[in-house]
Amino acid sequence: MKRLRLLLLVPLLLLAACTSVEPDSDDVSPDPAPGERWQPRPGVSWQWQLTGRLDTSVKAAVYDVDGFNTTKEQVATLRKARRKTVCYLSTGAWEDFRPDAGQFPKELLGKGNGWEGERWLDVRRVAELEPLMAKRFDMCREKGFDAVEPDNMDGYQNESGFPLTAEDQLRYNRLIAKLAHDRGLAVGLKNDLDQIPQLVGEFDFAVNEQCAQYEECELLTPFIKAGKAVFHVEYELPTSRFCGRSKELKLSSLEKKYELGAWRKAC
Repeated sequence: MKRLRLLLLVPLLLLAACTSVEPDSDDVSPDPAPGERWQPRPGVSWQWQLTGRLDTSVKAAVYDVDGFNTTKEQVATLRKARRKTVCYLSTGAWEDFRPDAGQFPKELLGKGNGWEGERWLDVRRVAELEPLMAKRFDMCREKGFDAVEPDNMDGYQNESGFPLTAEDQLRYNRLIAKLAHDRGLAVGLKNDLDQIPQLVGEFDFAVNEQCAQYEECELLTPFIKAGKAVFHVEYELPTSRFCGRSKELKLSSLEKKYELGAWRKAC
């Protein structure tokens, strides 16, 4: 979770302008069989936009967008264009700018996670957190999303203010996966590289930031071997520094700016 958040308050609106630096070929991700949930495959193209006016003209098969700010109508527009949509939510940190912020008991809120208005959650308190996250996932389903990207899934590796263990994190992350699957939604594992071996079977894809910069991309290969996409972004490296290796590893890689607006440069 290495990005600016202040602009998340800006409503996402439709925009017709093209923002790909190097337009990629139009791509689609196959629909699931009746009664099954969507499963993105390795190498599928994607766009990740969490701030600014939503650009629906990008020729990417998958759009990962903010779950609260993206409207049902915008999701429907993307669906009509045969795009799959991923609902971004923070499941491991509290955000004071979300409409449901007041529903989180104060005792669940820990230290700041480095971004203004955000604090780590005590993921040991699953009895309190489960209904709150279930409501958010219901929102994603009702808006027509195909999947969920739950953020801040590695609080146990940070100074959260709570004595979180790896087992606490595994239990919570598995709960998050179950909440998504119970609603017919695919779910991605965000970062949390050390727990990939234990969680790859319960998540449908991975989302990673800066694995090339930190020389960690090989740790994501269990997802690729399982036939599951890895959506990867770099902020500080140009595509010339990581695209070659990304293609070898079959990652779906982008260069993005930290604010995660519409601009992108695909491998």
